[in-house]
Amino acid sequence: MSGAPSEDKKSDKAEIVRLENIEKTYIMGSVRVPVLKGISLVIRQGEFVGIMGASGSGKSTMLNLLGLLDKPSAGKYFLTELEVENLPDNRLAELRNSCIGFIFQSFNLFPHLSVEENIQVPLIYMGIPRRRRHEIAKDLASKVGLGHRLKHRPTELSGGECQRIAVARALSTTPSFLLADEPTGNLDAKTSAEIMKLFHELHAKGVTIIMVTHNPEYEKVFERVVHMRDGKVLSDGPPHSEAQKE
Repeated sequence: MSGAPSEDKKSDKAEIVRLENIEKTYIMGSVRVPVLKGISLVIRQGEFVGIMGASGSGKSTMLNLLGLLDKPSAGKYFLTELEVENLPDNRLAELRNSCIGFIFQSFNLFPHLSVEENIQVPLIYMGIPRRRRHEIAKDLASKVGLGHRLKHRPTELSGGECQRIAVARALSTTPSFLLADEPTGNLDAKTSAEIMKLFHELHAKGVTIIMVTHNPEYEKVFERVVHMRDGKVLSDGPPHSEAQKE
């Protein structure tokens, strides 16, 4: 089985992402290097999807396209039914800020800002009033278990606490989905388990999460796994299902 999951089984959920025959080719001098080769994929509201594969499988390129950080060479990308690949850069920037919550391996927090100020950054770009920004940041910090650290800076926090703040920041704009890039890559096993538990709690509340990882140990924790190899979707289905077997 490859490509999008059964429409019959998923028709009760709103469509968040649709990729139709997406290709991405980089030009290296006079050489064309195809990286994504006809990817078709549908992700619906409330799913917890793992995009997995070895180095060179196309995961990073897929992440950049999903996050509107790059554009496909061919094919169509629909984000909440809006075709986005040909939109101007300023509109793409607006969509990145409002529709996608980014969570990175290296946290990407501003070291000179407090926890509260880091959570507020996307809200400032959206023009949200100061009082409302404070309310949102306070509420989200509490939800990730760090309501008591609002005035601390990232240098005063552990790696796990920094990632929790990164999750809170990603949730601040109520995005269509969270896009997590190896979010436990810089964490020890215990802290990684805590972050994955937080993701499961968010998923249980209806948050859509797309997590890119090369770690095979995480396959069992996803609701659905998209395996990539050589720029193509090798399989797409529940973890450890027949669909995942070669």
